[in-house]
Amino acid sequence: MIENIVYNSQLLAIIVNSRINKNGIHFFTPNDFSQQLAYMHHPEGKVIQPHIHNPVPREVHYTQEVLFIKKGKLRVDFYTENKDYLESRILETGDVILLATGGHGFEMLEETEMFEVKQGPYAGDADKTRFDPIKNNKGINYKSKL
Repeated sequence: MIENIVYNSQLLAIIVNSRINKNGIHFFTPNDFSQQLAYMHHPEGKVIQPHIHNPVPREVHYTQEVLFIKKGKLRVDFYTENKDYLESRILETGDVILLATGGHGFEMLEETEMFEVKQGPYAGDADKTRFDPIKNNKGINYKSKL
């Protein structure tokens, strides 16, 4: 249900399969990540105490993003910081992915709708370095749904 994509001991991504079903609150990210990802499953009547988030200065060096696949199917390709292709995974309706480090690219395998959540403010072209994707999908080392 949960897959950590790791390269050279560095966490590139966390994939949460749509079939996850655990009671309570489960955080998937380390406390030091600038983007936190958790799954919550509460029974009817559960009350989460009202709260306010306090201003806490934080320093963010890299953009981390979370994608929620609302509908469709896509392939996510993982790359090293040097733009070398590593491997791919297939994401489908209901899946969630946190992209933490390294490079990534996508190819829509079906019409796809998704939500993206990441830190701001957006820095435009200074926010990312673009590069050419893998040439084709022949021989790609990908795993289908987890």
